[in-house]
Amino acid sequence: MLLNIFWILLGFALLIKGGDYLVEGATSIAKRAKLSPMVIGLTIVGFGTSAPELLVSIQAALAGSPGIAIGNVVGSNIANIALILGSAAIIKECASSKQTLTIDMSFMFLSAGLFVLIAMSGTVGRVPGILGFLMLCVFIYWQIRHSRKNAESQPKEEEDEKKPWPLWVALLVVVVSFAALVIGADRLIAGATYIAQQSGLSERIIGLTIVAVGTSLPELFASIAAARKGETDMAIGNVVGSVTFNILSVIGLSAAICPIKDSNVGFFSDYVWMIGLCGLLWFFLFTKRSLERWEGIILVLLYVVYLILTVVNA
Repeated sequence: MLLNIFWILLGFALLIKGGDYLVEGATSIAKRAKLSPMVIGLTIVGFGTSAPELLVSIQAALAGSPGIAIGNVVGSNIANIALILGSAAIIKECASSKQTLTIDMSFMFLSAGLFVLIAMSGTVGRVPGILGFLMLCVFIYWQIRHSRKNAESQPKEEEDEKKPWPLWVALLVVVVSFAALVIGADRLIAGATYIAQQSGLSERIIGLTIVAVGTSLPELFASIAAARKGETDMAIGNVVGSVTFNILSVIGLSAAICPIKDSNVGFFSDYVWMIGLCGLLWFFLFTKRSLERWEGIILVLLYVVYLILTVVNA
């Protein structure tokens, strides 16, 4: 028991420090590469923090477990929007740019909508999976080019407040931070799962709570760290990027390896929750171009309601 408590504490420590240094390293890369924090959040941070979902879903696809492959992604997306961005907004109001609303969130909606339509047909095949991944690659390429053009058109500041780290240092910090986030999440899940089993909780409940939230812990701590450091656009970019990446890359690559069958069995309410939360997030951001604390509280409460309904109806 003491060893598992140690793993939980170590996991939290790695997640907290990993999130802090990840934001520092990603911000330095953004300055060096002339990219906006939003683009860094959508790409490096968003995709890196989705590594646990990618590994779990690919393993599930290879093992022929469609429920895990789909449930992992949909459950993580719901947690990303409601729990993670809601928590970040409670810590600090998260402002967003016009591009976030008009382009980034529109692409997230398009990705989610297409995925649900294909999934409800019963099978997510290889061709849709490959096309989805290619869509993501094109979108990333456009984002990087657009961000660099904007950076070049803006007047240069006389002196930067804080000099960015050398590129090799920033890249090394980002890689080590990602490793800390993944290892921290793994240790936290392992310790918490053992304690839950010893307390008499069923594996089903553990899977719906600890494991589902556990694969989203890197996003949670990266977004909270970004909010605390005032990089709120990066926090939003992390979540929007993770949701988009989960659909187009995690599901895309999993389906490309092995078609995901029975994608319409038992997931209808989860698909409704995912699309509904995407819509609510867009509405909150559209009203004042920011996610306020009270809106963050609503999102977190909705996640609690979702968890309760999932456990009760399972």
